[in-house]
Amino acid sequence: MIFRISRSCFSSISVKLPPFKVHHLELDQLPQTTTTTSAELLAYYKSMQLQRRMEIACDNLYKQRLIRGFLHLADGQESIYEGLHAALTFDDCVITAYRDHCIALLRGDTPHQIIAEMMAKQTGSTKGKGGSMHYYKKATNFYGGHGIVGAQIPLGTGLAFAQKYNKKPNVTLIMFGDGAANQGQLYEAANMAQLWHLPAIYFIENNLFGMGTSIDRASANTKFYTRGDVIPGIQIDGNNVFQVRETLKFAKKHCLEKGPIFIEAMTYRYHGHSMSDPGVTYRTREEVQQQRKTRDCINYVKNIILENKVADEHQLEEIDNTAQNEIDIAVEQAKVDPVPPSTELTTDVYVDNQNHFIRGILYKDSILPKSQ
Repeated sequence: MIFRISRSCFSSISVKLPPFKVHHLELDQLPQTTTTTSAELLAYYKSMQLQRRMEIACDNLYKQRLIRGFLHLADGQESIYEGLHAALTFDDCVITAYRDHCIALLRGDTPHQIIAEMMAKQTGSTKGKGGSMHYYKKATNFYGGHGIVGAQIPLGTGLAFAQKYNKKPNVTLIMFGDGAANQGQLYEAANMAQLWHLPAIYFIENNLFGMGTSIDRASANTKFYTRGDVIPGIQIDGNNVFQVRETLKFAKKHCLEKGPIFIEAMTYRYHGHSMSDPGVTYRTREEVQQQRKTRDCINYVKNIILENKVADEHQLEEIDNTAQNEIDIAVEQAKVDPVPPSTELTTDVYVDNQNHFIRGILYKDSILPKSQ
């Protein structure tokens, strides 16, 4: 598919941002509007379609038992990942929980590597040994992918400490859900970040449910952007890619000058918490459909494209088909890729395996240090 690029592709299109809610900040510090271009709109649309179709493909592979174990899908929340990608650079660190496939894609992994990893294939991002919850790419400062609720928060604070210690002009985006917002380790870490003025962005993806428990039943204070106490906070529409982008631009500047900030992005996941959760025992199918109809983050960008005559329905359908084709090719390749050999059980245990004892399943299969 080829789009003819004209000057209009690079002319500005004004976009009004939704209202912000703030804590220890003034509303006039934040932008009310932003601008985009035709080329940028099409790029956002294509990227978010690729993310969603990858997630739906993983859903199908799980149901075919080609993906095993845990699988947490993020379809419905793609604008958060697209917005952070647009606002930050690969020199900024990102760390998150287990709903991490789309971030892995935007931080440099291919759909084939991501899908192959979930299928436990040797061609996966981490040779098929990490699975759905443990993507990681040091080259682009993506530090996971963590399966323990809230465990990434103090680690991310440590990344921010390292940035300040090394005098880096960068920030760390520490992502977690509303379910992790009641973890004590968040407040211990955030307290240290405020005392030391660390460049840490505590980013809450509030999709309204921690597993199957609504925020109203789990949290006495559901205004998560205020949870930092003396730390400033902002609540935004996480389904608006432009508000996510502009808020993170503001947050980066704030962190480098003044220290940490909390951001609460209101969003919604279409799947249940994980594939073991049908997602309709604590909410109705009608509620999910209403969210799709009125708040879908991809449709929001699509409507701007159509209203500004950037592309028509047929051209957008071509983008959809191209994204689907890319995912289909990745899936078919992953299906025939080899599984890791048994020797991979003892690789990557240490930075330098040859200088350490590694116990085998049988003692005779253990790896002894070269010095022994």
